[in-house]
Amino acid sequence: MTADALLVFVTFPDEASARSTVGVLVGERLAACGTILAGAESIYRWQGAIESSAEHLVLLKTATKCYPRLESRLTELHPYDVPECVAVPVSQGLPAYLNWIAESTGDR
Repeated sequence: MTADALLVFVTFPDEASARSTVGVLVGERLAACGTILAGAESIYRWQGAIESSAEHLVLLKTATKCYPRLESRLTELHPYDVPECVAVPVSQGLPAYLNWIAESTGDR
């Protein structure tokens, strides 16, 4: 079976914005699941300065066909000017789980 799934990494400044955004994305069938991981720290360059921020990392599981709409919706909902949104293809996985992602996303 060829996986037609993506794992999308997104960081948020706090749990409330992560929960709210993931709830919308799952509710709109743009993601099958979003796992919120607290306790991340990002060190990055922003507007010429080195910054450090406590963040919540979200792992979104979605179908490849949903990514363009997920990305668009995420940028509408996210509190950052330039949110992290990095998608990596899932090359393998438990077939039943991959089927669940496909069934839980997209149009019904």
